[in-house]
Amino acid sequence: MQSRNKEEYLKSIDINNPDLSFGSKYGITYKQAMERIHALKPDGSFIKDIEVFQEAYDLIGMGWIYASTKLPIIDIVVEYIYGFWAKYRLKITFRPSVDKLCANRSFDFP
Repeated sequence: MQSRNKEEYLKSIDINNPDLSFGSKYGITYKQAMERIHALKPDGSFIKDIEVFQEAYDLIGMGWIYASTKLPIIDIVVEYIYGFWAKYRLKITFRPSVDKLCANRSFDFP
């Protein structure tokens, strides 16, 4: 995606950066950010889950990749699959749980 982001519509935030005042700046907690993907839109609103991918790919001119995920029935199935992935991705990839990651933080996020 980064190679297609020539207009720099997409910006990433490293939520593990200890210098980031995440909660006060963005209004969500570290735990929320780790549990599901979020995106901050230019108007200050948040989107999350599959909508993030739909919008991101639209912005870089590759919206066709996620276009079918906006169709009735398919959107429900894709959201379910994403929800499953989001819930179990750390376990599937042999990483500590979100609760453990939160407990092991050397810096505070609200």
